[in-house]
Amino acid sequence: MLKIFQGIFKIMSVALLLVMIACSQEQQDAATIRVSGEMQAELVAPPMVPEPVGSRPATRLKVELEIIEKEAEMANGVRYVYWTFGGSVPGKFIRIRIGDEVKVTLKNHPDNKLPHNIDMHAVTGPGGGATSSFVAPGHTITFSFKALNPGLFVYHCATAPVGMHIANGMYGLILVEPEGGLPPVDKEYYIMQGDFYTKGKYGEPGLQAFDMQKAIDEHPDYVVFNGKVGALTGDNAITAKVGETIRLFVGNGGPNLVSSFHVIGEIFDKVHIEAGSLINENVQTTLIPAGGAAMVELKVEVPGTFILVDHSIFRAFNKGALGMLKVLGKENKAIYSGKEQEGIYQPEGGTIQEMPGENAKTPKAESLSQRIEYGKQIYSQTCYACHQPNGEGIPNAFPPLAQSDYMNADVDRAISTVLHGKSGEIMVNGKTFNSVMPAQNLSDEQVANVLTFVYNSWGNSKLEVKPEQVQKVRSGH
Repeated sequence: MLKIFQGIFKIMSVALLLVMIACSQEQQDAATIRVSGEMQAELVAPPMVPEPVGSRPATRLKVELEIIEKEAEMANGVRYVYWTFGGSVPGKFIRIRIGDEVKVTLKNHPDNKLPHNIDMHAVTGPGGGATSSFVAPGHTITFSFKALNPGLFVYHCATAPVGMHIANGMYGLILVEPEGGLPPVDKEYYIMQGDFYTKGKYGEPGLQAFDMQKAIDEHPDYVVFNGKVGALTGDNAITAKVGETIRLFVGNGGPNLVSSFHVIGEIFDKVHIEAGSLINENVQTTLIPAGGAAMVELKVEVPGTFILVDHSIFRAFNKGALGMLKVLGKENKAIYSGKEQEGIYQPEGGTIQEMPGENAKTPKAESLSQRIEYGKQIYSQTCYACHQPNGEGIPNAFPPLAQSDYMNADVDRAISTVLHGKSGEIMVNGKTFNSVMPAQNLSDEQVANVLTFVYNSWGNSKLEVKPEQVQKVRSGH
């Protein structure tokens, strides 16, 4: 038996040695690839990506990134000062090929307050370039590297405190294509998850400051795709047509959380595990570590809205890690029939569960416009996942609020639905829905605000709902 184990160990040792030799040879070959000419890299903001490298020869590639500190929207009514590579979170997508000689120029805008640098995981060298790229506001710095390894790599700021710079949005992806390029697909998109830490709670309006203690404790208020709540929903959703093949370049800036990336209603045909050379097939959910990435490919076979989530699911529906892939085309009943039959099944009775949590203190609205604005904030926190940012709902699941004949016909019924929930079959805009609306744990002021927002949006009747009306329905008078 001992001899058998010794034999197996020898075989494994030889196999490992061969792999190491092969990897070393690949790097050696990449290091000796000759370059010709010079060109400016095309840098693209998410969710789009530059054109594929294809079969172009290795070249001297100039990459110019400007660091911009800017205030922007984190969620409806919530502002945040992001630190960015190129003005977007994540930073601009960089696309190169193995063997390229890349000259990186980092520009720190003179209006910025802090020095920054860049650590590119595609770089073989001290700090991934960080030790050579520390740059003060109003200055530029340049360093070069040879692309030795194919794959999809994270880049981020590595100026102390490193976690703070990453947590403020300083990350992006750089793709190093193999010789000859990646296999062609119909659509490619760029998605990157990040966790954010604010002084205020999720949805608390106003300009929010970074909270270092929450970051150290790894308690994010927001977990989002592409820098903000709703960056990939509604009109910002990524799109495709039935029959198309899609490649998603998915990164995780962190700084803390691991992502469980999943597309509801789809299966990944191929996953480049951790964005390297190893490919897995027929994958439902793939783990993406903080500071890591994955390339996933899928073919869309039926139309509909497919929801992108971090399947640590409260992050998706309560902290913002939710996006949409909208697919247009003809239905294929052989693959997905849609609803065939419906009925009511209540083995435990028809009890409506209440949403947990405490009533937040909401300032009193002094005008219709203020009531609408406060209501918009509540809608973004509690309603948008089911009823969608534009009130269109989800077919066969959650009814639309846009131009809703059901809502506009009876305001007291709408108030009661928010207060007490509703189950069973209803007809909205000529279509039947049979789902459960949980009772919402909201104050009279909050209910008035959110319903006023809905009534004054998307072609509805422009009613103003007052807290006194809500109290009357609540008390049953």
